Amino acid sequence: MSVALRLEKPQAPEFELADNSDRSVHYLEHGFPCPLVRWHYHDDFELHLIVASTGKVFVGDHVGGFGPGQLVLTGPRLPHNWISQTEPDEVVELRDLVIQFRMDLVSGMAKFAPELGSIMPMLERARHGIEFQSVDVELAKRAFREVRDASGAQRIAKLLNLLNSLAEDQDYVLLSTLAIRSRADQASQDKIQLVTQYISENFASEISLSDMASLVSMNDSSFSRFFAKATGNSFVRFVNRVRISKACELLSDTDKPITAICYETGFNNIANFNRRFRELKEITPREYRRQSRLRHGSRQVEP
Repeated sequence: MSVALRLEKPQAPEFELADNSDRSVHYLEHGFPCPLVRWHYHDDFELHLIVASTGKVFVGDHVGGFGPGQLVLTGPRLPHNWISQTEPDEVVELRDLVIQFRMDLVSGMAKFAPELGSIMPMLERARHGIEFQSVDVELAKRAFREVRDASGAQRIAKLLNLLNSLAEDQDYVLLSTLAIRSRADQASQDKIQLVTQYISENFASEISLSDMASLVSMNDSSFSRFFAKATGNSFVRFVNRVRISKACELLSDTDKPITAICYETGFNNIANFNRRFRELKEITPREYRRQSRLRHGSRQVEP
């Protein structure tokens, strides 16, 4: 079976800022599509705020949805990517506000300023990726742009103020079950990017390991080991994570019957769908829909 590839190969160089100075805190904004949108990692911590579009987010072995207002902190060398679900030729002018800061910036200062110790547990948790759940989007955008507009010691001060606020926020979830520290080279990152983006856009179709191995010019066994090491998931489990993530979205946001959602998300029978859903979410699809509607204040809680 041949794969009809609709994706362009990710562009070099590696994810980096145009600002090549020795600053310890960097800021950037970008839209979608953009060469910076790729499965990648780096040595810095990263605060990532989404301000437009919806799609799939990949952090370590986590696969989930994102929308405006999502704020995530990733630790050094934790692979991540955000892929917007847009129409062909649609351009999102501004999607991401990003702050990156050196891995040893806060820990180094904390050796001489113990007051910063309150931030360190959060930075340790960031090895898994942290999503902050109760984000005031306008306040977050203002805080990010205060960092953008500051320079010198003021930029570091603005960052520390933001980090301190986040460290006090107890409404968060850890994303990746594994604290992955990727050591993949750029060629390997490009391969993972091709495969994960293909899966995210074609989850409803049959996707075989052999097809994906061929896509990146590897044999099946080598690809299987490579993919598991890079993502923290077996290939099959990763595909199921993408499909279940989409199923959760449909269960929460639509009144479609569960059986219809099963087939729409690429599962070939309801028993397998229910089994995989419980495996990843620890509840049934019906209970997930009920809980989701209760969380959102809906009176109708039956599927």
